[in-house]
Amino acid sequence: MKKIFFSILMVLSVMAAGAQLKMSVLGDSYSTFDGLIPAGNEAWYFVETQGNDVSAPDQTWWSILADANGLEIEKNDSYSGATVSYSGYRGEDYKDRSFNTRADRLGNPDVIFIFGGTNDDWAKSPVGEFKYSDFTEQDMYSFRPAFARLLQSLQRLYPEAILINISNSDLGRDVTSSMKEICGHYGVANIQLKKIDKQRNHPSQSGMRQIAYQVWKQAAPHIYDHLRAVRSDKKK
Repeated sequence: MKKIFFSILMVLSVMAAGAQLKMSVLGDSYSTFDGLIPAGNEAWYFVETQGNDVSAPDQTWWSILADANGLEIEKNDSYSGATVSYSGYRGEDYKDRSFNTRADRLGNPDVIFIFGGTNDDWAKSPVGEFKYSDFTEQDMYSFRPAFARLLQSLQRLYPEAILINISNSDLGRDVTSSMKEICGHYGVANIQLKKIDKQRNHPSQSGMRQIAYQVWKQAAPHIYDHLRAVRSDKKK
């Protein structure tokens, strides 16, 4: 607890020198709530619960994290069932809801939280080979090149924002290890969640609090270092 409190103080000290930090979320069902995502995006969490006790926006991980740490939510472009790649459930084409397709809809954030890979794992989408350039349309139907292109695109689209990838607990080794390796290639912080409480395979109220705590505990030092570097460059 002392370590996370110190990490929060570091970030807040940087924030005090400028405007309130803005965060955006690019996610799947875990980050949805009805009415708080773009029109046309499918939600999983509603006021009327469906076997899960999360029934209000302030019970979501992203709202808890923002409220507890003084962040402003810029955009939340989350879509239930969305895959990082274009390969969805039952072999269907999910290009329309892919993380790659939605990457340019995040506004002007200081911090971007990417929380995906779950549906790629559950849908048993092709994993593919590691690839970091010359992406083809066909590459986007496999997880590894699609995730690499996603990070590359986000870094290009939001050069002053810091990217924080969140890796779900209980996923298969292929997706989990691939995200870790690809994040390492691009210098993106990768937060590995552990022992998240779930109901119907989705975070419960307790699970949402666990996500918010684990993400901020690990992300705060990265955010502090990034902001310090960005503001130092601006002074030059």
